[in-house]
Amino acid sequence: MKKEVIAHKDPKSPISEVFRTLRTNIQFMSNSKRMKTLLVTSTFPGEGKSWVTSNLAVTFAQAGKRVILIDADMRKGRQYAIFGVSPRPGLSNLLAEYDIDNNNPEQILDYVQETEVENLFVISAGNVPPNPSELLVSQEMSKVLEELRKMCDIIIIDGTPCELVTDSVILSRMVETTIVVTAHKMTKKDALQRVVKNIKNVGGNLAGVVINKVPVSAKKYGEKYYYYGHDKGEQHKKHNSKIKEEFNQKNEKNNTTTPKQLKTEVNNSNDSDSDIPKAMREKSQSSLDTPMISSAKTNDILNQINQYLEKEKNT
Repeated sequence: MKKEVIAHKDPKSPISEVFRTLRTNIQFMSNSKRMKTLLVTSTFPGEGKSWVTSNLAVTFAQAGKRVILIDADMRKGRQYAIFGVSPRPGLSNLLAEYDIDNNNPEQILDYVQETEVENLFVISAGNVPPNPSELLVSQEMSKVLEELRKMCDIIIIDGTPCELVTDSVILSRMVETTIVVTAHKMTKKDALQRVVKNIKNVGGNLAGVVINKVPVSAKKYGEKYYYYGHDKGEQHKKHNSKIKEEFNQKNEKNNTTTPKQLKTEVNNSNDSDSDIPKAMREKSQSSLDTPMISSAKTNDILNQINQYLEKEKNT
């Protein structure tokens, strides 16, 4: 599986969160209470349609939905390469060989491939047929979608760009809702208007437009990335170090009490709060404040002072 499946490789990244938001919006915007089929298309190639489709399918699977992703771009399908599955047999082979009269659902399962993502299955595009549009508009395609609806919770179809071929316009009337992927400063406004008009003309239901490749500033991206706790250990350490440094500087300015004074204050506080009798507290306090001197030593000092005074008087 390629690294571009970010929703699976890095599910806690801000980009993965954007796809989960898109998933939620699609679910609430759908007219049907239980949407079963979704088509993803674009105006021209290179707008990120297949990338959006693959990551969106992963987010639905992560939500506990049983998802079948169909690569309906039978001219230039990419989903087999993205998920690392076999390119054939695929959708084109299924539609060409499916016996609609026999009505054997197990025949469809032969074309459904498992992926590394739990609950996510892929039907690749298959061999390039000479008539992709005719295969998509056939009764076989309608029958395949009908049977797949019974096997899963949601079917997501990666269609073709609408401005080049009409495959996705044909599919839009077979599914419940469609979204159009556009690219920032790449998609032309008139091209998008034509695509929307064509989808509505055939009776398709358009859920909305996804704008891809929108530039995001490094600062804003970093803030989002830090919020989700990804690889920001160094910034977190620097932030904590700065806080500690500011705290220490502030503490040095405000703290003028020496350790000895602090110890005395703590001792006094403990004495006042304790239940020690007053006489014992006074005795203890005097022992702390006044050095213990014997009476003999005191008399000796007084005699020396008197002798000094007498000597000064005689001179």
